[in-house]
Amino acid sequence: MEALKQGADTLFILLGAVMVLAMHAGFAFLELGTVRRKNQVNALVKILVDFSVSTIAYFLVGYGVAYGTHFFVGAEELAAKNGVELVRFFFLLTFAAAIPAIISGGIAERARFWPQLIATAVIVGFVYPFFEGIAWNQHFGVQGWIKSLTGAEFHDFAGSVVVHAVGGWIALPAVLLLGARANRYRKDGGISAHPPSSIPFLALGAWVLTVGWFGFNVMSAQTLDKISGLVAVNSLMAMVGGTLAALVAGKNDPGFVHNGPLAGLVAVCAGSDLMHPLGALVVGAVAGALFVRMFTLTQNKWKIDDVLGVWPLHGLCGTWGGIAAGIFGTKALGGLGGVNLGAQLIGTAMGVVWALVGGLLVYGGIKAFMGLRLSQEEEYNGADLSIHMISATAERDVNW
Repeated sequence: MEALKQGADTLFILLGAVMVLAMHAGFAFLELGTVRRKNQVNALVKILVDFSVSTIAYFLVGYGVAYGTHFFVGAEELAAKNGVELVRFFFLLTFAAAIPAIISGGIAERARFWPQLIATAVIVGFVYPFFEGIAWNQHFGVQGWIKSLTGAEFHDFAGSVVVHAVGGWIALPAVLLLGARANRYRKDGGISAHPPSSIPFLALGAWVLTVGWFGFNVMSAQTLDKISGLVAVNSLMAMVGGTLAALVAGKNDPGFVHNGPLAGLVAVCAGSDLMHPLGALVVGAVAGALFVRMFTLTQNKWKIDDVLGVWPLHGLCGTWGGIAAGIFGTKALGGLGGVNLGAQLIGTAMGVVWALVGGLLVYGGIKAFMGLRLSQEEEYNGADLSIHMISATAERDVNW
């Protein structure tokens, strides 16, 4: 029976890993559909190559930083217990690789290719797994300290803070250090609109992400006996809440409508195993409205050229999700309990501060020593021709 359980758990985690791997296609098509046509090829290449670099960095360094183990042993030892530790690495890698995929959307259309790959290696090898180990593997006694203060540990079931908020808050310094795209904000105070190049591709990316997210959340149980239909339905309700709120707040804008479910799903990750479905609906709705409001403010008033709105979507909605778990996870609001709002505030704040510092150090260092941004001519021609020497379409007209 033990061997059967091990095999079932291995298959369970593997299916989750494959579902989250598929989400990276969603990241690619979401970015492809949002950027201008002269940067579509670059969007596709970046996500695939970032994932590949992330795999090497997490296998060699990052997984050890987070979980204190390594794979520098014989294959016979690695294959023990149906290779469950290897597929666990695979599953958690897909989470780690989401960090550069998130950042990619914020710095699109003007970031240099190779420096970003170096940033990916450092972030996935150390910055992300350092906090991952604190939140999910009891590193440095931080969880024990939070529990001694509040009566509960910081709870983040599937990564609202560990993955999404950290990714979004790392992206913010990168976006600010890069600066806005050429002619995005004119000297006369006007703003040049850069509408999505393909709403169908944007929508496809959103749908692929949404479907894969059920692997992201449900399979975070990591063993078959801990699987919960509550996680699945809470994810569903948050997705729906985010969609409808973004529809209303965004006044039928299709870009907002298709990012709405993502905002809801980002926010519900942390407490998806605790909340009542009606609570998850509210959490998702707040996230959908928050994304629309903050995306509009960052782009139009604060003039922060975050192309896909990754700071509002992942950074702020992930932060909201970490806090919301401490509200809607309580028994008073129909949840399972075992969470504390104070613990959630402390853990979330720690994740945000660590991500900001990490993002500033990594991207500030690269800007100082290598440069982050394409030249003016390269940006004008587009990343597709400048970096990959081919466009997404047969025409060579670069003035789209």
